Amino acid sequence: MKKLIFPIALVLALTSCQELLNVIQTTSQGSSIAGITQNEAASGLKQALETGVINGTSFLGKKDGFLKNATYKILMPDEVQNAISKIEGNRLANALASPYLEKVVNSMNAGAENAMSEAKPIFLNAITSMSITDAIKIVTGGDGAATNYLKNATSTQLKEKFTPVIKKSLDNLKIDEPWTKVSSAYNMAMGKSVQTNLNDYVTDKAMAALFIQVKLEEDKIRQNPAARGTDLLKKVFGYADSNK
Repeated sequence: MKKLIFPIALVLALTSCQELLNVIQTTSQGSSIAGITQNEAASGLKQALETGVINGTSFLGKKDGFLKNATYKILMPDEVQNAISKIEGNRLANALASPYLEKVVNSMNAGAENAMSEAKPIFLNAITSMSITDAIKIVTGGDGAATNYLKNATSTQLKEKFTPVIKKSLDNLKIDEPWTKVSSAYNMAMGKSVQTNLNDYVTDKAMAALFIQVKLEEDKIRQNPAARGTDLLKKVFGYADSNK
């Protein structure tokens, strides 16, 4: 019996890991089970994750995809947030910082939005490069296995791509002036320098949001038939639904 030769890209899109194992173990490449061929099952799973990636990056990359989303909005770094009351209590520091706090937040979120286009090709390459061994580990890995695989497979490359894009975006948005004002106010109120590297901070926040959103897109395809936008997705996940 031949093994599945196409990578299985999305376990979280199935209602049961065992259903996917049944497809792997009981069908040959060209045969079918309940009208679903092995190739269709594998291609459908890949397509589901690709759809999740495309939707997730597009959602976050649109204007105000971060800024006007309470879940993903990038706020001032923790050390500055924790010092806001002391800054406000210092007349000179407050006068220095208050006009610029909102500008820093707006620029950070716009920078994250601008970086999303860099994520799509990296994720899609990870999907097509997935090996059979990796696929089986994902099948048997339980909830979150697919997301964890993508994190392990793409995080280093994503950070390499995101960092210069976000830096360029922050530079174009002229964040240096408002951030310098806020940092100076922090120094005045706290008597020490801000330690946060703003570019690294925004990069990390953007990556964290991306993985959360892609998982939500995966879950949407698994749980909501209306989200299955192609005939192949409807066929493959309709079969999964019928075998709950």
